[in-house]
Amino acid sequence: MAEVTRTEFKGKPVLVIKRDAEDKYPFSFGLTKAKLILENLEEIKRFVEENSKEAGA
Repeated sequence: MAEVTRTEFKGKPVLVIKRDAEDKYPFSFGLTKAKLILENLEEIKRFVEENSKEAGA
């Protein structure tokens, strides 16, 4: 299960998502990108669905 933590970068809040505790390349983003993700969540879901089928995942 993913591991999610909150931290700061240059005084701004950042969310860090790791696949697991050993993940060397976490995914991190701040408030501006978080808002963009939420505004486009349905398109992101569609992207995952369409490409998971093609990749056989």
